[in-house]
Amino acid sequence: MADKSLFEFLHMEMVAYVYQHQNGDNNNQERGSSLTTLEGMGFRVGQGLIERFTKDTPSFKDDLDVVKFLCKDLWINLFRKQIDNLRTNHQGTYVLQDNKFSLLTQFSNSKQYMEEAPKYLAYTCGMVRGALSNLSIDSVVTAEVSVMPACKFQVVIQRS
Repeated sequence: MADKSLFEFLHMEMVAYVYQHQNGDNNNQERGSSLTTLEGMGFRVGQGLIERFTKDTPSFKDDLDVVKFLCKDLWINLFRKQIDNLRTNHQGTYVLQDNKFSLLTQFSNSKQYMEEAPKYLAYTCGMVRGALSNLSIDSVVTAEVSVMPACKFQVVIQRS
């Protein structure tokens, strides 16, 4: 339990630090730069974590198996719970829904903090994209919040 709190505190401080040091005027270009920085940090962490977690795992058959692994094993190791819902169109688009995302639970359930949510999701989007990248899957990962603290991560696999 203590490690979960430490991770949540570290994440909040990391977001605050990146935004404080990159957003002097808080214009859209600098805000995008902060999101990119957080996403890049998450990307590198995701690459390292998936390498460690798949060390003794047999190879995956297809993209769906990889995404299922992320929803179960990786998510449990990161957030102490599985993804609540996984949907796919079987054409390379996956929607991972977490009804009580731990990095958003410290905020009020009101719409007051809705515009602040994307900066707290960028790091996780990067982790998912980094994990997929290390498994040789190029993707675009986005997140959206319609009701706090639930969020949906959309993973679009890039085909060559």
